[in-house]
This record gives sequence, structure tokens and C-alpha cells, in this order.
Amino acid sequence: MTAKRVENVNLTFKIGQDVVYPAHGVGRVIGIENQEVAGIKLEVYVVTFEQDKMILRVPTDRAETSGMRALAGDKLVDDALKTLGGRARIKRTMWSRRAQEFETKINSGNLISIAEVVRDLHRAEDQPEQSYSERQLYENALDRMARELAAIENIEKGQAMEKLAHSLSKKKAA
Repeated sequence: MTAKRVENVNLTFKIGQDVVYPAHGVGRVIGIENQEVAGIKLEVYVVTFEQDKMILRVPTDRAETSGMRALAGDKLVDDALKTLGGRARIKRTMWSRRAQEFETKINSGNLISIAEVVRDLHRAEDQPEQSYSERQLYENALDRMARELAAIENIEKGQAMEKLAHSLSKKKAA
């Protein structure tokens, strides 16, 4: 489906631009449309998430407040990769509370917060296995990070995963 182009010079995001939407990860703006919802005219970004086979319409005037953002810059990526190499911070609170905090960090869309989740839940070969829920959160955070890194560096997701694994292996050596 092709979206219609609407002329508005004050838009934050452009058609064809990769963006990050907090709850869904990396997507691409494929159009800007005018829609009428409940009698109210809205201008919306049409964002497609290829990995989820999903299309999201975000009102242009609420895009930034919803947390939609451009891909991270080089400094932020470097900081996130350094975060992966840091020491895991394991709180001694109940798992349900920690899991909720991890989920909140993943859905924040903040690359550093997502890196903290990956770092804190990463298990080296010589460490005990993760529970199912730990593994799910870890893989979700790792996937989000890899997809953004792949989009930023214009590489395949597999290559991004290798780069993240390399940063995580530095942690073991440190």
C-alpha cells in the first residue's frame, strides 16, 4: 500500500527514514497521510515494521511525545556497546519486579536501557542457565538492539548480532 504525500514543512520524520518506536523497535516511515477519525482530521506517519509484518499510524503532532525517534547516533551506539562490556548489575529483588523493570527498559526504546538489560541478563558459557522468562527478556532486548544496530550501520542483523556478541565477550575478559 502506498501512502499519500501530504505537504507540511514542519514534520520531524521523512518518508523512507528509519525510526525507532519504543514498543515495536525499528520501523520505516513509508508515508504521511491525512485521515479522519471520529470526525477529527489527523495527519499521521505511516510506519511499517517489516520484522513484525505490521503497519502503525502515528499522529505527526504526537510522534515525539509517543517516544518515536530517529536511529541512534554514533556516540550513543558507542556508549551502548560500552554498556554491554560493563559489569552486570543484579538487584536482589524479587524476579517479578526485576522482570517488570527489564520489560519497561526494553519498551522505553532507549538504546542504553536496552543494552543494560542485555548486559544484566547475559550468561557466559560457564554460568548457570537462564529461566525461560529470563531468556525471553534477554532475546527480546538483544533482538531490539541488533535490529537498530543493523539499521544504523546498514548491515545484516546477523552481523549486528556478532558485533553485540563481541562486545559482550569483552565483559568476560574484563
